[in-house]
Amino acid sequence: MFEDVPASDATEKTLAIIGQRIRDLRKGKSMTLQALAEATGLSSSMLSLVERGLASPSIGSLVVISEALGKSMSALIVDGSATPDSLVVRASEAQVLETNPGVVRRVMKEDGTNGTTVAVNEYAPHTGSSERPLSHYGFEYGLLLEGSLIVEVDGINHVLQVGDLISYSSQRPHRIWNPGPGVARTVWFNTHSR
Repeated sequence: MFEDVPASDATEKTLAIIGQRIRDLRKGKSMTLQALAEATGLSSSMLSLVERGLASPSIGSLVVISEALGKSMSALIVDGSATPDSLVVRASEAQVLETNPGVVRRVMKEDGTNGTTVAVNEYAPHTGSSERPLSHYGFEYGLLLEGSLIVEVDGINHVLQVGDLISYSSQRPHRIWNPGPGVARTVWFNTHSR
């Protein structure tokens, strides 16, 4: 279904891009590394590693960093070089990022005009989006294509099977987990409205 792109190669390149974007946005706001650390609750040493492309931030970390910078998380991940009017996005054109060990996110479309991100997320067995539930602005729709997933929303576990769809406000504390035994693949739609 998707062209095999080694996650490590794509991740290394994407981490450098994300780090540069975070640094540029932070400096554009005349914000020190320490001020960003205070705004996010993350350490300044970890943020420094992220800015230099030497650490892989989790989805939760990207969410709090992007909110502190006044941007959507996908604005940190997706390069703006794709033509927004493109009718077709090829699988080989997707921005690929390993957001947690064993979790690969392929951003197929970042539509800033309509405030929507479409991504294919793959979860290896016994991996998930974050260690603890997180919340952020927006709304989410997730469609399970392969495997099974547990999506925790407001402390309640929802077990998804192939073909199931879940939707919820992103401001509700949520977490996604693949209990195994196989890979879980989803199509995820995120809106960025406040």
